[in-house]
Amino acid sequence: CVYNPPMRFLLVLLTALTACARSPQRDTDAEMRRIAADVIPRIEEAVGLTFKTAPLLAVRDRDHVYGYLVAKLDQDYPPEILERVVTAYRVFGLVSDTLDVRALLLSVLGEQVVGFYDPDSLTMYVVEGSDPFGLRIIVAHELVHALQGQYAPLDSILRLRNDNDRRSAAQAVLEGQATLASFAATLSPEQLARLSNFWRDLRQSIRTEQERMPAFAAAPLVIQEELVFPYLAGADFMRWFESAYPDTVPFGPRMPVSTEQILHPEKFRAGDAPVDLRFAEHGADRGALVYEDTWGEFETRIVLHELTGSESMGTAGALGWGGDRFAIYEDGAAHALVWWSVWDSERAAEKFATMLDRYWADRMGRDGRRSRVDRTVVGDLPAVRLVDASDEWPGWDHIPEVAIRSR
Repeated sequence: CVYNPPMRFLLVLLTALTACARSPQRDTDAEMRRIAADVIPRIEEAVGLTFKTAPLLAVRDRDHVYGYLVAKLDQDYPPEILERVVTAYRVFGLVSDTLDVRALLLSVLGEQVVGFYDPDSLTMYVVEGSDPFGLRIIVAHELVHALQGQYAPLDSILRLRNDNDRRSAAQAVLEGQATLASFAATLSPEQLARLSNFWRDLRQSIRTEQERMPAFAAAPLVIQEELVFPYLAGADFMRWFESAYPDTVPFGPRMPVSTEQILHPEKFRAGDAPVDLRFAEHGADRGALVYEDTWGEFETRIVLHELTGSESMGTAGALGWGGDRFAIYEDGAAHALVWWSVWDSERAAEKFATMLDRYWADRMGRDGRRSRVDRTVVGDLPAVRLVDASDEWPGWDHIPEVAIRSR
C-alpha cells in the first residue's frame, strides 16, 4: 500500500464548498498558533477526547518539509521494501514495468504537501507562507492526528509489514476521523449542513479537479485509489461509526481490521473478521520468495477493475471476499505468482474465479508463461487459487498451499 501524504484536493474542494475569499498572507507561525487555539476545543469535542499535553507546533519552509517527507517515505518504505511492493504491483498488472514508483510518489508529495503531523517528534509542521484558508484546514486536520497519537500507537499501526489490508483499514480510520473532525472544527453550521450533497459528489469532484494536481492525475489507478481511499471511505466509515457508537472511539479493540469492514460497516458491527491465510511453507525449490502480503477486499476490487476495465465489475467481483494471501517468487528473469482467496459463499467464489479465468490470461498472458485458476477449498471455506508463472517454474509440481491461522 502506498504512502499517504497530506491531500491537497481536500483544500481545493473545501474552497469550492465555502466559496471563501482569499485572505492576505500573514505571519504563518502566528496564524498557525491562533488557528490552533481556536480549533483545539472544537476538535476535542468532535473526536470525544482531550489533549493530554499541548501539541507541539512548528513552521518550516517548503524545501525543509519536502525533505522531511522524503526521509519519512524512505523510513516507512526502505528502497528494498518498496521495490518488493512495486514488484507485486507489476506482477498483478497494476503498474508498468518501466514506471519509477518512488519518483512518482515524490512528485505527488511535492504537489500535495502543505502540512503534516510527525509521530516521532510529536510535532505538527506546516509550510511557511501557506494560504490562510488552506492553513486552517490543514492545522485542524493534522491536530486531529496529534490527538490520535496521544491515544493510539500511530507508528506501529502504520508500519505494519506484510499485512497490507489491516494497515489500509487503520489508515482509513485515522484519515477518516481527521477529515470529519477537521470539517466540524473549521466549517460553520450552515456549511456543515451543505455537506450531504458535497459528500455525495466528492469522489467525482476529485476527478474533475485533477488538472490542478498533475502528478496525482498521471498516477496509475492503484496509486490514485490508494491515496483517496483513506479519506473518502474512511470518512464514510467514521460517519457511520460515530452514529452507531457515539460514546467510544475506533482505537484499540474497536479498530477495524480489514478494508471489508471499512467498506461494509455492518460486517464490523457483526465482528466479521477476515480469514487469516498463511502459506504453509515456501521452499527454495519454488524459487526464492520475493514478497507476500494480503490485498483485502479494497485492493481486490482494484485488481479486478484493471483486469476487466470496469469499476462496477471490480466492485461486484470482490463482494463476498473472506480473506486472501499472495506470494511472489523468483522465476528466472521474471516472477511467479500464487494467489489464494477464500469467500463467504460458493456463489461469490465462483463469480471471482470466472472473472479471473476470463480476463487474467488475456490481460496478463505472455510468451512462455501460463496461468491457472482453480476452484478449491481451504478448511471448509470456498476458495480460489490463481497461479501465474513461466512454463519452467519448478513450483508447478508442488504449488504452495495455505492454511487458516487462528487470530
